[in-house]
Amino acid sequence: MTGPIAVYSNAGPQPVLAPRHSPARRPHRATHPPKMNLSSLGPQAVPQPQQRTGLLAALPPLSTRMHKLLTLGDQDDAYATGSLQRGGKNTASSDHAWATTRALAANAVRAGWTQSSFLQVMLDGPYKAGQHARTLQHRRGYDKAAAWLQRAWDGAQQHVQSTDPITTRQDFHAALAAFRARIECTPWKAVAGKTDLRNLIARMEICTQAGSWDHTVSERDLAERMGCSRTTAHNSNQRLLHTKILRQLDNGSPTEGARWMLISHLSSTTSHHWSTPKGPEAGGAMSGPAVRRTETTADIDSRSAGRLMHLDAFAHHGLGGSGLAVLAALAERDGQSPTELQGSASISRPTAYRQLGRLKNLGLVRHEGELYHLSPTALEGVGTQTHDCADPAAGWSETAERLGTAGTGERRRRHHEAQRIHWRRKQIRLAEHRRTAQQAPLPHSAVVEPQYLGADGCAIDPTTGEVIEDLYMATDGRWIFGQESAKNDHDGYAG
Repeated sequence: MTGPIAVYSNAGPQPVLAPRHSPARRPHRATHPPKMNLSSLGPQAVPQPQQRTGLLAALPPLSTRMHKLLTLGDQDDAYATGSLQRGGKNTASSDHAWATTRALAANAVRAGWTQSSFLQVMLDGPYKAGQHARTLQHRRGYDKAAAWLQRAWDGAQQHVQSTDPITTRQDFHAALAAFRARIECTPWKAVAGKTDLRNLIARMEICTQAGSWDHTVSERDLAERMGCSRTTAHNSNQRLLHTKILRQLDNGSPTEGARWMLISHLSSTTSHHWSTPKGPEAGGAMSGPAVRRTETTADIDSRSAGRLMHLDAFAHHGLGGSGLAVLAALAERDGQSPTELQGSASISRPTAYRQLGRLKNLGLVRHEGELYHLSPTALEGVGTQTHDCADPAAGWSETAERLGTAGTGERRRRHHEAQRIHWRRKQIRLAEHRRTAQQAPLPHSAVVEPQYLGADGCAIDPTTGEVIEDLYMATDGRWIFGQESAKNDHDGYAG
């Protein structure tokens, strides 16, 4: 499986094609992060079975997510995207409808639908996802709407035929290995690029456990895995969403984080793309962000980076993302010169010399001629005494203390836990407020209650049983004072 991966340059994120030469390179060495404590979470929502009625009853079933997308529409704006058109006629709403239709068409092709059944469901059915096609039919006729759906169907067929089907967990792990290999050979430049690399590495580990491109993670949990602040993780998510490597499926629930999906290849979501009869036109949808090919020599070990990136030693004011990239590049291919590390780690020349100097002073890297080699126990944080380092580090904790970043991760976790506790208490207060608002209102003070009315119809004190004089119940069920006023205001008294 090959496809383009977004590559970051110093000028900002620009999509660059970076094919991988060999997907499988080393044995799987996945590390499992600590499991979440689910004891404090409420009951999980039970998925409801699909209600396949009407036109859908005689057709093969779609996936649960696609069935919901067809019947209810894109409620979470998972397929919403800004328009890439410059001076054209497309709008954000039409691009949103096109992306939704393409997703449905791809799932319908996999499910075994025919083209005629797909057109019939979208145009004749009452389903939310077909609203744009029905509007197009109403305004411009059936032929225009059918041609629009035909382009979506043809593009979906080409996509399904060119993509290996993922039917088992083993198929997914093979696809994930190819995706990981392309990530490792993609240049992730500057601080933002290194942060996005951490983001994708953390998400690949979550997808490995989930066995699917769809995964659930909150921003705080993701930030702790990445070894950065929540704001940094949020900004990284926005960049990956913009480059269409990541898609947000929903906003989460009170007991779970948001659902996301990694996209293993970039595909056009606009109505003027490579699968249309006209193709990309000047000034059309393909005239948006530039797509360029560059020769790259990037090559890192993402699994080693995933085991180290959450440590305090690789915080922003410590070794940082560039130091992590240098270690990951040397872990992939030991014995590199500073010039080679500039390409393999995607860093600048001053950064390469600065990070190599830090690692030499810690005893994690030794210098032999023009080449730099990792110490035998460098990935465990244990340095080796050399002529450049008389006092090597004894572990990543000591390394963090020397760099002044010790305790960063613990402070971040305590801060996140305090935010979670505050949020839970706020939800409890809101639930109590809603429960109070839903209670039945108290009866009016003038309405007669049974405990204040005796057997003979007289008003009594329920505590002492004494009769209350000049207090009577009128025919409308309310108290009235004074017999004279009762005779003037009401026709009689009960009892």
